[in-house]
Amino acid sequence: SLNAFHKYSDGEDPDEELAAETATYTPLDIDVISNFRKLHRLNIDGAFMNGRYPALFNFPLLEKLRISLCCNFKWELEMLSGFPLLRELNVKYNRFLRGDIGSLNVLKHTLEKVKIFD
Repeated sequence: SLNAFHKYSDGEDPDEELAAETATYTPLDIDVISNFRKLHRLNIDGAFMNGRYPALFNFPLLEKLRISLCCNFKWELEMLSGFPLLRELNVKYNRFLRGDIGSLNVLKHTLEKVKIFD
């Protein structure tokens, strides 16, 4: 029988307990998104992710990034340096977001709008 539950393949440094609980879920490869180098907008909403996914932080033309309801998605504000043209950042309900708000200085010439909700 086919498993009705899906998740994105565990990233780097996953929560081991969650990984064990979801080991029977059908894994989806989120890294395939990194092939779309000309993306201007990326919206990650409610994705079942566990760990770090560095491949999602290297889009030189990205202008708008929205990440919401990704409870076990680990990332740091410093990773935004992979988006040199980023104009808008919208983050909601992402408890594993870390970093110094000062790291946004690398985007001071492009960043126009920042929303971070917990």
